[in-house]
Amino acid sequence: MLVEQQKMESLAGRLVEEEVKGRSPWADARRRFVRNKAAMLGLVILVFVGAFALFGPYIAAWSIDELDFMVLGQVAELGGPSIETGHYFGTDDLGRDLFARVVQGTQISLMVGLVGAAIAVIVGTLWGAIAGYVGGATDNVMMRTVDILMAIPYMFVLILLLVMFGRSIAMLFFGIGLLSWLDMSRIVRGQTLSLKNMEYIEAARATGVSGFRIILRHIVPNLLGIVAVYATLLVPLMILTESFISFLGLGVQEPLTSWGALISEGAGTMQYGTLWQLLFPLFFFVITLFGFFFVGDGLRDALDPKDR
Repeated sequence: MLVEQQKMESLAGRLVEEEVKGRSPWADARRRFVRNKAAMLGLVILVFVGAFALFGPYIAAWSIDELDFMVLGQVAELGGPSIETGHYFGTDDLGRDLFARVVQGTQISLMVGLVGAAIAVIVGTLWGAIAGYVGGATDNVMMRTVDILMAIPYMFVLILLLVMFGRSIAMLFFGIGLLSWLDMSRIVRGQTLSLKNMEYIEAARATGVSGFRIILRHIVPNLLGIVAVYATLLVPLMILTESFISFLGLGVQEPLTSWGALISEGAGTMQYGTLWQLLFPLFFFVITLFGFFFVGDGLRDALDPKDR
């Protein structure tokens, strides 16, 4: 009888321990995220698009710059999607394999979105955290600078940078990322103002820890949830901006390409019966945006403290 009682107590102790472990904020957030069907669908879509960009070059039967002279000049009749010819997505108006070009466009657009969002997150987080923690005149100067920059037309500045300093990928990264951190800095500043008077921050300050170290080791880690959510919503904005710039002919230049450039080419030739030139890059463009939006909404709901 005593042995059975000890077993029951041991089992109850394990159950209590598992229940306590399961109540950690990150575990709860992960569980809520997994239960969100739209978020999981978005994650599957992003994995698919990422795999397409990563392994697509090994699947393509034609290289990016290789011309198929058999369909050159007869793209509308012979350049459609075909497994036999190796043109899985068909060819463009110059006889180049569209599958290989969509793979490259996916790589370029994802790279612009991720790198631009990373630049915006890093600059915006540091700027907002410093302004919120230091406060006073420093905060006023830094946030008034943000207000002035936000009053400048974003797209006009980006186009001006590309025209003045050349239409290169590096300038595209720099222009998109460096002008997209303003909203991030405001969000981080507001959260920092509510964190800087917490007990553990006061304790760190009392022990002589420098302000910059407090920002990096105590404030920024507590903002990771908000930063992660905003970053997932920022990536599709970067992709949309790059695609719009490339659609206007000011973004990625030949021999490179992107979704915006491919959609622009497809829209210009669809009147000749080559609708596949528009549909395939547009398909990957749309599902990627939906994937990031679904994942961002799922993260926002999962990390919302009101739902805990």
